[in-house]
Amino acid sequence: MFVLGIESATPVAAVAVAGKGVILAERMVFNQRTHSVNLLPMIKSALEESGVGKHGLSGIAVSGGPGSFTGLRIGMITAKSLAQVLGLQVAGISTLASLAYPLAGCGSFICPVLNARKNEVYTSVYDHKDVLTCLAGPMAVHPEKLVDILLKLDGPVIFAGDGVSHYADVFKAGLGDLARFAPAMSNFPRGAAVAELGLAAFQEGRGMTPADLRPEYIRPSEAEVIWLKKHSPGS
Repeated sequence: MFVLGIESATPVAAVAVAGKGVILAERMVFNQRTHSVNLLPMIKSALEESGVGKHGLSGIAVSGGPGSFTGLRIGMITAKSLAQVLGLQVAGISTLASLAYPLAGCGSFICPVLNARKNEVYTSVYDHKDVLTCLAGPMAVHPEKLVDILLKLDGPVIFAGDGVSHYADVFKAGLGDLARFAPAMSNFPRGAAVAELGLAAFQEGRGMTPADLRPEYIRPSEAEVIWLKKHSPGS
């Protein structure tokens, strides 16, 4: 079984092709071009370089959020369209889980943090054992509130994600020596993590049709907030 993983929920565009116990090809870019420009050439190259090709795929996994609303939509549309054409199932993978996955078994609780703007982060809290287990979240919270949640844990916490560069000082001040930080390469979700988690999802029977795939936004978009305010009673 071979799975294509697509990541577009953050400023990084990433794709990978994974089989059981192996990553056959992976590409990642962080440039000024939009994901709609980057993804298809990257997918084509990864499929060719892996030797699997589009017809050798068993499924397509895509980062399902939370993250950039525009980025998530681009990734979802790309995954759904490819799966529809190839007659494949899809799997939506938590962006936060894909950040935490490479750190499983690190000996610290794992806290991926994505910059959600408005002085909030998208986050979840994961156990420190080899098997990734979500203890809290996903949620959008103020960094200070997240510190309060993490202080209830019995052990150090390792942070990863693009929210680290914005709020590392808050985490250090609130947690002291219990706050630890993953290397910079771990601050963006990898296509390989999405592909591996997707492989597990398909093997466990958690694949779905493209029509059933939905993003996990956590909170409403700015456009939805404006619409709700405009159409709420008394507005």
